[in-house]
Amino acid sequence: MSEWKEYKFSDFVSINPTVSLKGIEEYSFVEMKDLQDGNKFCFSTAKRKTSSGARFQERDTLFARITPCLENGKICQVRGLENGIGFGSTEFLVFRGKEGISHNDFVFYLSRWDEVRGFAEGNFEGTSGRQRVPKSCFDNLFLILPEYNEQIQIASILSSLDDKIDLLHRQNKTLEQLAETLFRQWFVEEAEESWEVAKLGDVISIYDSKRIPVSSMERAKMKTGELYPYYGAATIMDYINQYIFEGEYILMGEDGTVQTEKGFPILQMPTGKFWVNNHTHIFQSILPFSNFFIYIFLKQTNISGIVTGAVQPKINQEALKRIEFLISPKEKINEFVQTGEKFWQKIKSNTNQIQSLTQLRDTLLPKLMSGEVRVRN
Repeated sequence: MSEWKEYKFSDFVSINPTVSLKGIEEYSFVEMKDLQDGNKFCFSTAKRKTSSGARFQERDTLFARITPCLENGKICQVRGLENGIGFGSTEFLVFRGKEGISHNDFVFYLSRWDEVRGFAEGNFEGTSGRQRVPKSCFDNLFLILPEYNEQIQIASILSSLDDKIDLLHRQNKTLEQLAETLFRQWFVEEAEESWEVAKLGDVISIYDSKRIPVSSMERAKMKTGELYPYYGAATIMDYINQYIFEGEYILMGEDGTVQTEKGFPILQMPTGKFWVNNHTHIFQSILPFSNFFIYIFLKQTNISGIVTGAVQPKINQEALKRIEFLISPKEKINEFVQTGEKFWQKIKSNTNQIQSLTQLRDTLLPKLMSGEVRVRN
């Protein structure tokens, strides 16, 4: 590693670089909710007139500086900004490569490395529950890092995995949209007054009592052998060597991240062996319905009316069970179950690939960053 050098992080990375915005104009705005753990890229979902907040340009890395967002992995490279510049939450630190010293894509992966994330989490300041990472703490982080050309090669390897993951996510989104269109036509637009109005609790079995939360400290000790997904309210949070569920289930966020901007629930459909914490409901369909049928139904059901809590949004189990559910003729249900299964099998295959590629990326990242695995021309 003779060509690797020790750097102070704040000398290697430009932190909160200057970006000029005009006060009277609207710019792309990025909120904290636009960042998802496991996704390399985040995109603006709104435009706003300039106000306080982090300012950035295309391909900068947004690094959540507040708890629990940082622990939840909210670190993404921003893309799709109108005119290449924008601003966002005051709770972002902005990282950018320095010309001739650090490459932007390498800086993104560096910021996701546990050596950097762990250092940041160890330097939180402030009262419990609202702790933040001060920019100044990075003056005390020293790392041995590669020269510029090797940075490009390292970032290229990791980016190739992220590009494949992104493609599979987009395929799944398209497949789900096709299934939603079909469901909406058959069970909403063509619904009949004679159909029975039931409750969601009548057609699902709930397994919330079997959930077990595991702290990040405990999960760090569960890394030997075969690893299984550890699910939170909105995403896979980690991989550990034990599981408490096996099979196909539906997860629906219970507290914290529970609904989209438009009021639809946060849903996941894990399969195989996995662990679930206590921030997401877990349930299965009751025949003749399939899990995918219930999943697509909920994807189109506005649940904002059953969310409680201003500071910490929550959907309690009783409210979940009271969601209205139309019982259509059995023949119609069976036809959608059979058609939907074709969509679901492709989605499931893609999801399994995503998990495998994600694990490979997350295994390679610390090895490449530390120099344990070297890249050769």
